[in-house]
Amino acid sequence: MRYELSDVVDAIPALVWTVRSDGHADFLNQRWCDYTGLSLEEARGAGWQAAIYKTDLPVVLDHCRARQATCVPRAIEAGMRRFDGTHRRLLMHGSPFRDESGAIVGRCWYVSHTDLEEQKRTDALLAGEKQVLEMVARGRPLPTILDAVCAVVEAAAPGCHCSIMLIDQSGTRFQRGAGPTLPSGFLDAVDGGAVTYESGPCGMAASLNTQVIVPDVTSDAWWNAEGWPPWVLAHGFRSWWSTPILSLAGTVLGTLALYREAPGRPTVPHQALIEQFTHVASIAIERTQAEAALRRSEAFLAEAQRLSSTGSFAWHATTGGTTWSDQTYRIFEIDRGTPLTSELVHSRIHPDDVAMFDAMVDRARRDGNGLDVEHRLRMPDSSIKYVRVVAHATRDDTGQLEYIGAVQDVTERRLAEDTLDKVRSELAHVARVTTLGVLTASIAHEVNQPLSGIMTNASTCLRMLAEDPPNVDGARETARRAMRDAQRGADVIAKLRGLFAKRGTVTESVDLNEATREVIALSNSELQRARVLVRTELADDLPPVTGDRVQLQQVVLNLLLNASEAMRGVDDRPRQLVIRTELDDEDGVRLSVQDAGVGVDPQNVERLFDAFYTTKSGGMGIGLSVSRSIIARHHGHLRAAQNDGPGATFAFSLPAVGGVDANGSSGSRDSTACPEIL
Repeated sequence: MRYELSDVVDAIPALVWTVRSDGHADFLNQRWCDYTGLSLEEARGAGWQAAIYKTDLPVVLDHCRARQATCVPRAIEAGMRRFDGTHRRLLMHGSPFRDESGAIVGRCWYVSHTDLEEQKRTDALLAGEKQVLEMVARGRPLPTILDAVCAVVEAAAPGCHCSIMLIDQSGTRFQRGAGPTLPSGFLDAVDGGAVTYESGPCGMAASLNTQVIVPDVTSDAWWNAEGWPPWVLAHGFRSWWSTPILSLAGTVLGTLALYREAPGRPTVPHQALIEQFTHVASIAIERTQAEAALRRSEAFLAEAQRLSSTGSFAWHATTGGTTWSDQTYRIFEIDRGTPLTSELVHSRIHPDDVAMFDAMVDRARRDGNGLDVEHRLRMPDSSIKYVRVVAHATRDDTGQLEYIGAVQDVTERRLAEDTLDKVRSELAHVARVTTLGVLTASIAHEVNQPLSGIMTNASTCLRMLAEDPPNVDGARETARRAMRDAQRGADVIAKLRGLFAKRGTVTESVDLNEATREVIALSNSELQRARVLVRTELADDLPPVTGDRVQLQQVVLNLLLNASEAMRGVDDRPRQLVIRTELDDEDGVRLSVQDAGVGVDPQNVERLFDAFYTTKSGGMGIGLSVSRSIIARHHGHLRAAQNDGPGATFAFSLPAVGGVDANGSSGSRDSTACPEIL
């Protein structure tokens, strides 16, 4: 496609024309005509001179003649009238025509113009923007920054007053931002006002997220209906232009408004100015709000850490570099800012936990797994603290292992748990003693049998010794039988004392089948009296469990007696009770007691285990609660369920020996730590 040279020159975004040495113009591009408001016919020849300041015209003409004489490109500054009647200072650049060889052709020159005032305005705006952004970077207060924004805008838009209103955190109210040159009290009426389209141009701009232009408040029907013009006019303003300030996410942060004493609409330069500095204001507001939110977050976090006795940390496993929060320093009772070293942290570790601690540190460096561990600290005053450390392992940009986590002072919790253990022990003892009354007949039967045997054997022994001659061998044998019966009686008493004695928890390996048989033997008389048929299905080769034998027997005994009680009113079917042991699905051991009684209400199953909740008329409501507590402390679960037929089944599961470590944690759990953390 072929273009005329004049078309190309008209498309250049600059004022271009040609002039001869006598001051006559041969060509002026369309932009020159648009800028001056003169038509091409008016401007040709000497007509262009009407656009030049009269005082500057002789200088421009002399300059034209001088350029022609020397043929050297030159520039001159002169005043020029724009189409709107305003006068601008422009820089005129002149260059001669040259052919392909570079020789000057003819006596005509190209002339282009640069608007110096526009350039100065642009430079001033860039300088103002730079100043504001530097204030933002230095963290100056937001009101100071917004005052500076208003000052730059007012300097670039003579006759205008600038204000910035912010929107509060609720998003429903305005709050004062800046307005350094506005009349006293003008912003007071807006400050705290509702952000609605009826609350003035700023309210409409913010609520509708669009620019609102009021060219003349006296003739605007909408604002007259809202009653705004008298108040605006009272402060000396006729026009009001309000633009929303948007965040990067598009949220309205506030408004930037320009007010003029004369009516009018924003020009193109005005709109460019508004666009530029609403963006600058949004940067300042978002940066300040983000920093304020970060400070609030840090303050909240610090307070939350203090209240929860939880500190945070970061540990670089390769370099050993560490960062602690203030609360972590307080937990370890180390002054803030003290250089953190392995030796310093080691000095706080309880001597009995040092070996475990070092092993966990080595594992942490080697494996890079997460941490979840509790251990003790010994403080300078010899007091003991318990701390729990939880951390997540990550990799930095270079792939090096790093831990981010929290350390919590759990001393109060541990002390409370110890106290709770004592209370539970007391409650368990009460439950066992309560059961003693129910088992009175069984206990009497179990003790009476060996006593009867002792009496019979003693009587027989006396008769044999009274014979003539005395039957010494027979007497000796009956004496041995008496001793055996005495031992049987002593064993029964020992079991009773063990079951009902008040003592601490003893952890040992327990054969659940054997412990169950002992409980059945102890309660056999009571079960027979209640006409309960007991069937045992005890699994062969059942692995042992770790725990307190007496406490586990207490649970089994409580389940047996509860099952017997549930069948007390059953007469239309056998009162059959099934005790079963087996392996569960999680490589543990399961014991269940199934009865044929009245069953349980599925909606109240969990309530059965609540303390002091009972379905028995004379019950205390502590048996099942204590039983579940005991099983939970043995890392197991006690549950109840309605049978498919009559009755219910109560069952508990326990981990087999080897399934729980010495610390009471699952053997698959990785308890690792690092020195600067612990």
